[in-house]
Amino acid sequence: MLRLLGVAGVDRDGRPLAAEVVDRYLGPDPRRLGGGIALPMAVAMAEYDLPIGEVALEVAAGHIDLGLEAELLADAPRRSRAEASLARMASASLARADANRTARRELAALLGEPGPTVLGVSLRAPAIVDAVEEAIGLIGAGAGAVHVRVPPGRELADLSSRAGLGVEPWRPAPTSRGGLARADPAGKPVPTGSQRALAVLRAALDDAGARSGRYVRLITESPALAAPDQAVVAAFERVDAVVTDPLREIVTGLADPDRAIADHAFAHRVLARGGVRVVIPAGALMVATDLEAGLPSDPATRSGRALALQLLAVRQALADGLPPDAVIVGALPAWLGDEPKPAALAVAEIGVRHEVFPGHALAFLEPASAGRAGTDWQALVAALLPDAGEVALLLCGPSVGFAARADAMSAALDVARAISEARSRPSLAGRAAEHRVGILAAAAATLAGIEDRGWRSVSDRPLGLGDPGAGSDPVATRVGGVDPLDPPATRPA
Repeated sequence: MLRLLGVAGVDRDGRPLAAEVVDRYLGPDPRRLGGGIALPMAVAMAEYDLPIGEVALEVAAGHIDLGLEAELLADAPRRSRAEASLARMASASLARADANRTARRELAALLGEPGPTVLGVSLRAPAIVDAVEEAIGLIGAGAGAVHVRVPPGRELADLSSRAGLGVEPWRPAPTSRGGLARADPAGKPVPTGSQRALAVLRAALDDAGARSGRYVRLITESPALAAPDQAVVAAFERVDAVVTDPLREIVTGLADPDRAIADHAFAHRVLARGGVRVVIPAGALMVATDLEAGLPSDPATRSGRALALQLLAVRQALADGLPPDAVIVGALPAWLGDEPKPAALAVAEIGVRHEVFPGHALAFLEPASAGRAGTDWQALVAALLPDAGEVALLLCGPSVGFAARADAMSAALDVARAISEARSRPSLAGRAAEHRVGILAAAAATLAGIEDRGWRSVSDRPLGLGDPGAGSDPVATRVGGVDPLDPPATRPA
């Protein structure tokens, strides 16, 4: 909420400012969480006649006690003024999201869309100065989108550390240059996925896109417990799409279910307001049931479980206000390529998603297991494209030699388009038909298990961060707080 209201950057000691303010406020009494932090901040702004950023710095430094400020909300006139101030700040923030939605539409119309299917690639450079140069080179090689992985937040890192689990922290490469631009070599390297770096990257993509004659999309992907923050950054910095999935956070045991669902409900509302599309991968790998039974499952069972989880994630996104054309569905589970003779299985995966997700475009997301060359994944996708229907995104992993891959994938798209126009989609047969039956049966059983036994039927939490899951502490019943997004923010026409 603080990020949405304009609290950004770091405090005077270099720590994330919004997180420090929250820690200062909740430290003495975690029960304050239920009332939210927005109104206490608004009261403090009025009492000290300071903008919200300055109040945040003073709170982080210990000069302002938000707990004392919150007590002033018992005074009706003060509360009324605080609510009015909060409404103005929220309106300004949402206006920024509206402006970015409009700017995206107008700039895309001016520069031209790269086509119905966008070819994207993940950036390798961990620091922004090198990432900008990498992105410009990739755009010149044919990329229509660049994908950035956001580093883990402090909350996830702290929780993982306390649980004895490792979360890979962000580290610059030995060759990473410092600052936000080449003009600032004396600064420390800045993570490519940070908000201030994404603002720089967005501007660089617009400039490179103008030179190449097409609008270039920016896609981000955050780890667990970061969905609300990712959404605010996306709406503020004109990120075009985010890869996100609440069920993945739940199943891997990295997030308490209540926390994950609430996080993504907030995120979806902000993303809808900003016109940001959501990419929901093809379901998490769920093995809790196998571990209990001591027997491995077959590919259809694993695929069916993944489909059920993906279905729940898609339904939540729609229920939270995202329109169908803003929800892109991952086409293939990440692990499918590791199965023997995966092509027939992949044909069934595509067919099932056409049945279950009508009206949603597909995305092919290259898994990390595909390797640096990704030739097997590329060949599989090229074979599937003629019958894949509407494909919004082909996202390649970070690799050298992207120009050759871009040429091959562009040719595959042209061929697929011609083939799809020349024939009807074939029916499934043989192993693909058997896989389809198994997928749908396993999906139905998974949904029934969730309905009957709750999240414990799907969660690998015994192998995760303990019970309850990570992030369960920040789950509270609202008490006297105000929701600046109420009524729910939906994307204006």
